[in-house]
Amino acid sequence: MLRELAPVSEGYLRKLLRASGARLAPTVEGVVQDTMENLERTLGALARAYQAGERGRCRQIVITAKDHARWAGRKEDKKTLKLQMTEIMLVWLENPALFEAWLRAKHRDH
Repeated sequence: MLRELAPVSEGYLRKLLRASGARLAPTVEGVVQDTMENLERTLGALARAYQAGERGRCRQIVITAKDHARWAGRKEDKKTLKLQMTEIMLVWLENPALFEAWLRAKHRDH
């Protein structure tokens, strides 16, 4: 689809697909950073896709999202939230296979 719609960027196409309301595969939906709940939900879905064999693609999606969060965190009004999101994505990148267990333990502690 990306090739057919060139020169539309991957990020813009992902945004349009999300807005459609259609159910999307984790590697299509990507990392949604509008709320902490959506961040955790989409990272969990990507962790499962990673374990199912889509390793390189999932890692690249999370790396791109982490970089975006760091960039967005430069704005004072989003600094704290984006820093927290960046830290969560770094946990995912450190060990995607343990991410969902880590997330459950994190929620139990709070």
